[in-house]
Parts: sequence; C-alpha cells; structure tokens
Amino acid sequence: MSAPAATSYKSDTRDRVALVDVTPEGPAGSGAERLRDALARMPRQVREELTLRLRRRKSVLRTEDVHVVEPPLLKRAVGASALGNCMEWFDFGVYSYLAAVIGKVFFPGASPGVQVISSFATFAAAFVVRPLGGLVFGPLGDRIGRQKVLATTMIMMALGTFAIGVIPGYGTIGIAAPLLLLLARMVQGFSTGGEYGGATTFVAEYSPDRRRGFLSSWLDFGTFVGYALGSALVTLLHVLLGDDQMLAWGWRVPFLIAGPLGVIGLYMRLKLEESPAFQQQLDEHEKSLAQKSVGSEFRTIVRGHWPELLICMGIVLLYNVTNYMVTGYLPTYQTETLHRSSDFADLLVLLGMVWIVLLITFIGRLSDRVGRRSVYGVAAAAMIVLSVPAFELIKTPGFWAPVAGVLLLSTLLACFAAPSAATLPALFPTAVRYAAMGIGFNISVAAFGGTTPLATAALVEATGNDLMPAFYLMAAGLIGLVTVKFLPESAQVPLRGSRPMVGSAEERREFLTTAEALYRATVKTGRTG
Repeated sequence: MSAPAATSYKSDTRDRVALVDVTPEGPAGSGAERLRDALARMPRQVREELTLRLRRRKSVLRTEDVHVVEPPLLKRAVGASALGNCMEWFDFGVYSYLAAVIGKVFFPGASPGVQVISSFATFAAAFVVRPLGGLVFGPLGDRIGRQKVLATTMIMMALGTFAIGVIPGYGTIGIAAPLLLLLARMVQGFSTGGEYGGATTFVAEYSPDRRRGFLSSWLDFGTFVGYALGSALVTLLHVLLGDDQMLAWGWRVPFLIAGPLGVIGLYMRLKLEESPAFQQQLDEHEKSLAQKSVGSEFRTIVRGHWPELLICMGIVLLYNVTNYMVTGYLPTYQTETLHRSSDFADLLVLLGMVWIVLLITFIGRLSDRVGRRSVYGVAAAAMIVLSVPAFELIKTPGFWAPVAGVLLLSTLLACFAAPSAATLPALFPTAVRYAAMGIGFNISVAAFGGTTPLATAALVEATGNDLMPAFYLMAAGLIGLVTVKFLPESAQVPLRGSRPMVGSAEERREFLTTAEALYRATVKTGRTG
C-alpha cells in the first residue's frame, strides 16, 4: 500500500496530534506506522471536523462520500471565475481612478474639495444598494444555482458601466446628469451585491480542500488584475490626451469598453457547470438546514448564523477598508491633498496593483500551509503598526519613498485579500452559503468599505490632517485583530455541508484509508484522541 496522501497535509508543529496510543500497532515501516504518521501530521482542525462527521454518521466514509474534482473542470471553474471577476472589477474600479475628473464633469459648480467628496458620495451610493443585491441574488443563487446568477450579475455590471460612459455632463443636461450617474452607479452596486459572494462560493465549492486557499486566491488575483488594467488604461489616457482632452471626452473611454467585456464575460460564465456542493449536499444534517431555510432565508440566516455573520463582517471590514483606501482613495489623496500630478498618482497605484498580483497566489498557498488565522492576524497587527509609517513615506517628496509606502500598504492588502475567498464561504453551510455571504459581505462593504474614500476625504477636509487615512486603517486593523480571535480555522477543512473534496482518485483512496483509521481509533472505540 502506498503512503497515504494525508502525509502531504501541511500543518504547524504545534497543531500536530500524537496518536501513537490510538492507532493500529505494527512493526516499524509497516502500513500501520505510515497510517499513524499520516494521522499525526493531519492539521488539528481537519482531524476535529472529520471526527465530528464520522461520529454523526456512525460509520466509515464510502467512496461516494468523497468527491474527486476533475482537473479540466477545476481549471475551467477557477479560470472563468477569475477572468469574469477581472472584467467586472475593471468596470467597477475605473470609477475610482477617475473620481477627480468625474467630479469636474458632473459637479462643476463646487469647489475642488467638494467635487471630490460629491464624486465619492456617488461612488459610495453604489454600496448602499449592494446589500439589496445580496438579499436578492444570494437566496436566488442558493435555489437556482450559482452559475446562472453569476451570469446575470456580469451583464448587469457591464450595462451599468457602459451607461456611465454615455451620460452627458452637467453642462449639457444640468441636474439630470448627476442623477443619471447615480442611477448607473446603483445598477453597478446592485449587480456587485451578488457578484463576490457568488464567485467566492462557486470557486470554494469547486476547490479540493487542501488547495482551497491557493485556488480561491485566483479569484482576487482576477480582481486586482482588473483594477490594474483599469489603472493602466486611465494612466495611459492621461499621458496621451492631457488634462483638457481627458476632461472633455477621454474619461468616457474606459466605461465604453465595458460593453464588449460584458459580452465576453457572459459567454464564459454561461459555459460553466454548477459546483459539486450545490448539486449534492453531503449529509442529512445539512439537508435539514436547507429545508428550514427555504421559506425565509434572511430571518433564518440572521437567527441561526449571527456569530458567523459578525465574523464575516469583521473580516470583510479589514479587507475592504484597506482595499478601497488603496484603490479608491489613494489616487485622489495624492492629487488633491498632496497636489501631485494624476499621472504620478495613477502610476503609484498601478505599481501597487501589480505587486498585489505578484504576491496574492503565494499568500493563498501559504494560508493552506500555516492557516488562515495566522495570515490575517499577523497582517492586521502589522497594519496597526505600519499605517502611519506607510503614509509618511507616501507624503515624502521624490519617487522611491512614495513607492515604498504604496508597496507596504499593498502587501498588507494582499495578505487580507488572498485568504478571503477561501475563508468567508467556509463560515456557512451549503444550504445558505450564497445568501449568507450576500448579507454579511455586502452589509460590511456598504457600511465600511465603500464609504472609506468618502469618509477619509471628509476627515482630511475637516481636520486638515493628512494622516487621517493612516488612523482610519489602524482602527480597521484593530477591529480585524479582534475578529481573528473568533475566526474558526478552515484551512484544509471540508466546507460545511459539502463532501470532502480531493484532486484525484488516488488521493481519495488514501483519504478514505486515513479516515477509516481515525474512525476506528477515536469513534468506534469512543476515544477522543
């Protein structure tokens, strides 16, 4: 018999559990010894979850109880989700790069500071309707499937973004211009309310348990590639057209690109198959949850999963305050507060996005090895300590000091982004996962993430203190650090309500062998291990 694949489990030494006294005896080098080693190397959270499932079933796992993800389907699901997310967040992110220009086009009578605040207020308005989108698309995704809803959100985002590109300015149609801008932003926000929760759910449910952090990180890889492409396009347009032409018509170009991108994204998402977890839930315990939640999803989720919702909101706050500080507010902070050129500001943010793209999948893989909690905890503590130094570097004249400050913030953002798509769906069972993600994620983003540019710009304007963004990040880091203390470790653990997921038939055989040994050692004998 080959050595069980469970020996490939990676865990910190302090999480290993000695099982010499509860595993089958045998001579050195025997299958029993290899099995004992496999169990000892299993991360504690995996052992505890598997033991719980075995006790609930009161029998060993069978072949059909462990799902093998076919590599071609896995690559298609991860690739199409990441590319679709890239297109969607290109659309959504372009607005933040053009906030100062949009303020001049749609609010020309206001002072420069008020123009920026008005532009960001319109930006934040999209986040107000995001929870509504989550409430509509989340339960729908739990009922009719993730793939259909993700295709719908793709086309809605493209239409909303394209509409911004064709709205006449205030000088042409007066007050109707900002009102139409607000409407288009609300369409974007409504569609985005169903996007991230659905995309993370879809990818997490397709990923083998041991690689979920790495594979799910490709979703946010797509997000930041979209941001980077949007930033690169805006930077290029500023260089080629100059401020006057950019104000006259150049700002519309990135929004008009949304139409063709939306058609491509829609085609890709329609080609996807439903996730295995949605097609077949694991056990009767979780199926009963599905039956209870069909009638009134919101009430059931809030009553039955409020601790998980609070944890979700805390992690999302940590991630998205940092995200929208770097991607949404930092370009405007440099142009309006530090009085730098838009070209330089856009270039710095572009470098930050490229740095995140380079880091994010490595950090996702790291979270599979050391755990999600370790990655979040270290990064949250670092943000409390390093936010002020980072902004002091950004304020410093010259080139390399601001670059170092932006890269420092971008590194922290990558640490929050990389594990999120694997961590958040793991908080909830299959039956309510999409809907619960839609509620927790979007309420937190609406209240804290999307308002970050507006709140920070207003604080700087009111206090005259250009370190207010750093203090804002420190507060988010403190909340995140508290949240991490209550976050259950989900690295390599099967999703709640889903069968264990593996990457090959050989891995399934070895997993079943290890699970049987665990059953005989701790369940059948009544021991705790």
